[in-house]
Amino acid sequence: MKRRQFLQTSLLAATVPAIVPASVLGRNGNVPPSDRIVMGCIGVGGQGTYNMKAFLNRPEVQVVAVCDVNKGKADRTDMYSLPYASTGGISRARHTVAQHYGTSDSRIAAYTDFRELLARSDIDAVTVCTPDHWHGLITIAAARAGKDIYCEKPLANSVVEGRAVCDAVQRYQRVLQTGSHERSNDSVRFACELVRNGRIGKLEEIHVNMPNRDHHHILLLNNQIPTNFQPVPDELDYDMWLGPAGYKPFTPARCFFWWRFIMEYGGGEITDRGAHILDIAQFINDADDSGPIAIEAHGRILQGPLFNAFIEYQFTCTYKNGVKILGGSTGQRGLKLVGSDGWIFIHIHGGRLEASDAKLLTSVIGPNEIHVGRSPEHHQNFLHAVRTRTNPVAPAEIGHRTATLCHLLNIAMLLDRPLKWDPHYERIIGDDEANRLLSPSMRQPWSLV
Repeated sequence: MKRRQFLQTSLLAATVPAIVPASVLGRNGNVPPSDRIVMGCIGVGGQGTYNMKAFLNRPEVQVVAVCDVNKGKADRTDMYSLPYASTGGISRARHTVAQHYGTSDSRIAAYTDFRELLARSDIDAVTVCTPDHWHGLITIAAARAGKDIYCEKPLANSVVEGRAVCDAVQRYQRVLQTGSHERSNDSVRFACELVRNGRIGKLEEIHVNMPNRDHHHILLLNNQIPTNFQPVPDELDYDMWLGPAGYKPFTPARCFFWWRFIMEYGGGEITDRGAHILDIAQFINDADDSGPIAIEAHGRILQGPLFNAFIEYQFTCTYKNGVKILGGSTGQRGLKLVGSDGWIFIHIHGGRLEASDAKLLTSVIGPNEIHVGRSPEHHQNFLHAVRTRTNPVAPAEIGHRTATLCHLLNIAMLLDRPLKWDPHYERIIGDDEANRLLSPSMRQPWSLV
C-alpha cells in the first residue's frame, strides 16, 4: 500500500491543543512539556486502555494520540455485547485522554492506521496492545520509526517474529518493555533471590499451574460463545484487524476478547496468562537468554467451529542445568519452586508467597549475596529505561525467550511429539515440519521484510 493511500485511511487527525491547562504547561509543580515523554497508544481495547491509563497517570508522560481499527462509540454498542469485551475503541479512548487533560476530544489525535501515528516525529514512545498476531509487525515498524515501545505479552505470535523484533530493537537502538508485569512484583523478585541464594537448596523442578476454569473458559468448553457470521460493523476496519492473518468471515467472537483462543491470532491460555507464569519460571531458573533443550507436551483442543486453542495440557520442559518445568491445566494458578531442601509457591496474579517453611519468607538477603534488584512498577520501569537508555526488566530478548517457550509448547501439542530445541540457533533439532511452524504465513502485502 502506498504512503498516500494509507495516510487517507486515518479516522481523524488532530494536533495537541494550542491552548492547554496549566498542568500541561508545567505549572503548579507539574513536569513541563519539554521534559515529558510524548506517547501514542496503538490498540486501545481492554488491556490497551488499561496501559494507556497507567501512562496517563504518570506526570512525565504526555499522551497525544490513540490508534485502533475500531472507531468505537462513547456508549455501549453491539460490538461489545460479549462478556469481557465491554471497553475499548477510539472514541472511548480519546475521550479518556481528553478528560484527563481537561481538553476536548477533538484535540486528541486519532488514527485507524498505526503507520500514520508512527509517522509523527513528535512521538517518543508507543504502546502496542493489539491482538497478538499484530505485535511483531507493529513493534518492528515502531522501532524503525525511532519509537521506544511498551509491547504487551506475548512479544510476538511466532518465534521468527520474536527474533525479528529483537533484531529491530537492537538495530535501531530502541528501548522495549514486554508487558510481563509480574516480573516487576517485589515478592516475585524476592522469591528469585531466595532460590538463587540457596534457601531451598538446589532448584530441581518448577511446577506450573495454568488452569482453565474461569467463567470465560467454561463458556468456551460448553460452546456457549455465539459464532454466527455477520456483516462487518461500520465501526470496524475489519481488513486491518485481520492484517497479516488470512481472510475469514466476520463474527464478533473472532475479534473481541475471544481471538486469543484462535491459534492464528493468539495461543490460548499458554500465551495469555501462561506468558506471565512461564516468564517467572524462566527468570528464576536464570534462563532469560536461553530456553529448554527438550519439550514434551500433550493437550486437548477446544471443540467447535471457531476456537482451536488448547484448553487442557500437560507438559515437561527440560533445561541444560537439569531443572524441569512440569506444567498442567489444573491446580491453583501460579508456580511452585521445588528445591532439594524446600519449596516456594508464587500465586498469579499478585505474587503472594507460600513456603514449605514460613521462616523462608522472612529471610534477609545479605549484602554479599545475589540481588536481582527491584522495579518501581512495570510502566514506571519502562519510563525510567527510556530516560536513561538502559534495559527495563523485561526487554525484547527476555520477552522473546518467554514467548518462544509458549510457542514451542503449542507446537509440541499440535504435533503430539517431543521436541529437541537448540536455544542458541533457535531451531528444533531434526524436525523440519516443526521448524516450519516457527514462522507465520502472512497475507499480502504484510511481511517481515
